[in-house]
Parts: sequence; structure tokens; C-alpha cells
Amino acid sequence: MEIRRATTVAELTAAEHLYDGPARPEWAERFLAAPGHLMLIAYLDGAPAGMISGIEMLHPDKGTEMCLYELSVHEPHRRRGIGRALTDALATVARERGCYDMWVGVDTDNAPALSTYRAAAALNDGEFTMLTWNFTTPATPALA
Repeated sequence: MEIRRATTVAELTAAEHLYDGPARPEWAERFLAAPGHLMLIAYLDGAPAGMISGIEMLHPDKGTEMCLYELSVHEPHRRRGIGRALTDALATVARERGCYDMWVGVDTDNAPALSTYRAAAALNDGEFTMLTWNFTTPATPALA
């Protein structure tokens, strides 16, 4: 297994089977151009087998932390340590970037995710509630 940071639209779109829906090249371009956004892809035999995305979040009184935004391992490759390796790799990048911590929101009934993150030494901060504003259509970026 090889884990590398995605740096091209082609890499992001080639991994779309790992996402919730199809990749859109214009969104992939924006993702790559956005400061603090990154995706690491795990490759097996040259093909994307898993991915993890992170977003650096900066606050004036806390510094920078890494949000583990999404983790996905292709079904045929699950339970082989790929998710943990990706999580460890993102934590390494976060440390290298000077983040003071890394966090992820996980549904309390998502046993595979909880197991993966605990195996990668994540601590449980307790239950929390996530509230969402659901905008029915994706926003179009404003022109500057």
C-alpha cells in the first residue's frame, strides 16, 4: 500500500468510487486550491483503495486544528488496516503543519469508524449533537 496526497483533479476524480457521489472536476479544482484542504489516497496495485480528507481550521485563540472530514475504504479492501493507516497519515500531516489536535465527528452507532479511530489512538470526548443547515442546492461561488 502507498499513501499519497492528491494534487491533481485527475487523482481526485479517479477516486470518486470512494465518495458519496460522483466527483465534479470544478469542485475538485476548488478543493485543491483551497488553503488547508487536503486528501490522502491509499493505493493498492496502483488503484485508489481508500481516502481521507482533512481541513485545517484556524481560530484566533486556539491556533490550528485538523478536522478529519471524511474517511472511506473501498468495500473489497476493508478490515485490512487501510483506514487506520490513512488516519495515522493524516495525523502525521497535522503534526507537521503545527496543528494542536485533530478531531472527527462520528455517529455513535458507526462501530467500524469508532473502531478505526480508537485503533489510531483517538480519545472519546463524549457524546455531542450535530445540527445541520441543509441548503437544497449547492451554492455557486460569488464572483470577485
